[in-house]
Amino acid sequence: MTSPEDRCRLVLIVPDIADAEEKARVVGDALKGGDVASVIIPQYGLDDAAFQKHAELLVPLIQDAGAAALVVDNSRVAGRVKADGLHISGNAAALADAKENHAPKMIVGGGNAMDRHHALEIGEVQPDYIFFGKIDGDIKPEAHSKNLALGEWWSSMIAIPSIVMGGQDPASALSVAKAGVEFVALREAVFADPALAATVVARVNAELDEKAPRFED
Repeated sequence: MTSPEDRCRLVLIVPDIADAEEKARVVGDALKGGDVASVIIPQYGLDDAAFQKHAELLVPLIQDAGAAALVVDNSRVAGRVKADGLHISGNAAALADAKENHAPKMIVGGGNAMDRHHALEIGEVQPDYIFFGKIDGDIKPEAHSKNLALGEWWSSMIAIPSIVMGGQDPASALSVAKAGVEFVALREAVFADPALAATVVARVNAELDEKAPRFED
């Protein structure tokens, strides 16, 4: 079998579950399903103290599974829980500020790239990755066509890796991969039924192994 490193890889977005231990159990189960490059941890309206408690449970199990733990927008909590990086949901200025303060000690990526102009502004900051879509933007079965088009355009031109938000259907991961994108983010597609999360991760990885285009060295 070829290594997942040479094709589109999976990024998970932690679901909005109020109970910290239940959230950690669900994410931990999903990670047993196979290769995951990184896990993005949103705050979901929790206050900082509660968010830190959630992140303290999530970060070690994500790292133990060989994935990078990326905290959304909260550098203080990210530092306290020893996360691998920060996912910035704001614009190029917010990303530049985070990069200045936290790179290279932390992975710093993200951005709110709504079109090519904003994407190029974000690219000038030289983040570790650029994100196309919103982390809660999986409102349809398929990936948003605009994000797919942006990911395809970006990946054909620019060396900074991109993540495209997938849809609610696990099959959307392959559509993202076929656009030449390095990473596909899934949330609802994996966590809509927590009992099936590991199965979905395994199935998506198998499909990407079989059908995703390979990157050239």
